[in-house]
Amino acid sequence: MCTNLHGVNNELILSDTFPNKLSEFNFFIDNSAQVPHDKVVPYELISTLFSDYSYKQRWVYVPINQKATYYKESSVFDFPVGSALIKTFYYPIDERDPRQGMNLLETRLLLRKESGWEAVSYAWNDEQNEAFKKIAGKTINVSWINFFGEEQDVRYRVPNVNQCKECHAADDMITPIGPKARNINKDFKYDDGEFNQLNYWMTKQIIDSYPLDLVSPVDWSDESQNINDRVRSYLDVNCGHCHSPKGNANSTGLYLHLDETRDIHLGVYKKPVATGRGSGGLKYSIVPGKPEESILLHRMISLDPGVMMPESGRALSHKEAVEMVRDWILLLKE
Repeated sequence: MCTNLHGVNNELILSDTFPNKLSEFNFFIDNSAQVPHDKVVPYELISTLFSDYSYKQRWVYVPINQKATYYKESSVFDFPVGSALIKTFYYPIDERDPRQGMNLLETRLLLRKESGWEAVSYAWNDEQNEAFKKIAGKTINVSWINFFGEEQDVRYRVPNVNQCKECHAADDMITPIGPKARNINKDFKYDDGEFNQLNYWMTKQIIDSYPLDLVSPVDWSDESQNINDRVRSYLDVNCGHCHSPKGNANSTGLYLHLDETRDIHLGVYKKPVATGRGSGGLKYSIVPGKPEESILLHRMISLDPGVMMPESGRALSHKEAVEMVRDWILLLKE
């Protein structure tokens, strides 16, 4: 156990360099148990990014006497200089029994400096008491027991700095993806009770405001929801940050963010742009009623680095999402 009772190290957040150890930021009073300081507030997204079935814990830190500003529904909050977004990736030892603990893999930071956002990853050591800076990335061979009692193995990849930029970029600038008002418009169980996260952030003076008429995504894994809403929510959080007019894949014309309404830009009978062999010899991103002829599904299934989408961040195919998208395409009408 690594315990630290001091406040968050604001100077390190603003520094031109990153410390070698995650603990130097003082985000946690207990590093190993991931117990945050009072000013480091946990949060969850309604629908989450797939990362080889890993679990994620998220926290936000905003300096005292400052607040993040609401901009618009499709954008993340405008966080003040000195803010931090913290995300730890882990696997439970056994999904059937959370009491057995977790295997911490990495903690990613997005730090709001004077010049803008900067990203850095820290990989946890075998002793699980410290995470160390990994500018060049790292591969971790890891296994866990799933809900069916089966042992699962994966070569988990801690991204390098350039790979962080592949996803966290808009208008060629590093930017957060998740903490949009509509993405966190859900209840969360805090130590002091269960509250809507946006209300709680207001109470804690993390944000200055938010609209009451938000159109939020749904939890894609909730089968009681409309399948179109589930798929659009899944594609938004997994693909929409790149496949949008301001994302890295803006030149493709395939826009999968939640606000897109035009069928052609959502991929329906849309011919690919410079995909090479990524298309698998198929003609259109989505062919209504024919998932086997749809490039989007082909690339979700593939594990070939030159074909699969996303290009990085996974070594496994997301079976449940593939099945959902297949069912959705079957239901689409020409």
